[in-house]
Amino acid sequence: MFRLSRFMEALVTGGEVPPRRAPPGPVVIWNVIRRCNLTCRHCYSLSNDTDFKGELSTEEALAVLDQLKAARVPAVIFSGGEPLLRPDLPVLLRRAKALGMHVSVSSNGTLLEAEMAATLADCGVDYYGVSLDGLAPTHDVFRRLEGAFDAALRGVRLARDSGIKTGIRMTLTEANADQLPAVVALMEAEGLDKFYLSHFNYAGRGRKHQADDAQHAATRRTLDWLFEHVYARAQAGQAGDFVTGNNDADGVYLLNWIQHRAPDRVADMRQRLLNWGGNATGVWVANIDNLGNVHPDTMWWQHTLGNVRQRPFADIWADCSDPLMAGLKARPRPLEGRCGRCPSREMCNGNTRVRAFATTGNAWAADPGCYLTDAEVGLLEEVPC
Repeated sequence: MFRLSRFMEALVTGGEVPPRRAPPGPVVIWNVIRRCNLTCRHCYSLSNDTDFKGELSTEEALAVLDQLKAARVPAVIFSGGEPLLRPDLPVLLRRAKALGMHVSVSSNGTLLEAEMAATLADCGVDYYGVSLDGLAPTHDVFRRLEGAFDAALRGVRLARDSGIKTGIRMTLTEANADQLPAVVALMEAEGLDKFYLSHFNYAGRGRKHQADDAQHAATRRTLDWLFEHVYARAQAGQAGDFVTGNNDADGVYLLNWIQHRAPDRVADMRQRLLNWGGNATGVWVANIDNLGNVHPDTMWWQHTLGNVRQRPFADIWADCSDPLMAGLKARPRPLEGRCGRCPSREMCNGNTRVRAFATTGNAWAADPGCYLTDAEVGLLEEVPC
């Protein structure tokens, strides 16, 4: 995750460059249930409104939380499917909080009622995030349900009014890129705490919609707008909490933006970006699916590292006998093609890798989602992919 607001604050206020990030353990995104009341076009978990066999019981899920504590996991994001469909969700949330973890719930928002919002607040949920794909007409098409936008916005408001830090996530595609300003304006008008712009990744149901990935020019226009907007907020002392995800080239693109806006700050901002370190898949980000299988992150469900029913999470995560994990944990990663020759690769760490795998079958090939020119990444001449 690229914390854009923090970098814009640093650009405005300066200050010491923080050290390279070194969390005690990975943030775990946990798909506690696969069932969902929606069938979204870009769903990576291929969820449907049906029960899936073999999911972890309450007792098994509580044992997983103990495993995560032993692995020094600082934060757990409870996801799905739709996590609110899991009846024992409050039990799991309370245990995670009792173990000292930062707890988030990632939801589509449509099922949240006032009583459950109060329960989530009472459980100590630190953040409740809802995905919006644009304003009502666009969102409802993506979610394949008329009225999904209105129901999601109602859920957002209930979470906000319960006192939980609440935010919106928008997945960028060709079909909705032009709606970013409107969605950000909605987030601000509603007094929400966070905005997360997620780049499209080729996983799950989203594999069928690779052609919908925002074209590079549209991606650049979108980020240009977002950079200017958050920079203006930072200058006013109200940077807020704006983040991007699933395309760590955003950090390199920001440095190019700084080169034009504040060239005297390039050196220290470059060091901040280097210390951020780029993509953290397989290192500081992990995924557990509804069956207890562990994956490098949520976009790598086709690659299982082990199962928490048979082996403790800490042992699975530390095991580098798996070639993909060995490569993800390597510094530098064994990148090939344009990414392997890129002088800026230390900033993005080769990006997510799953797009390269989805399009070529090679996890280390050039990332087709990199939207920067050769000049912007420091390549002086065209190189083959």
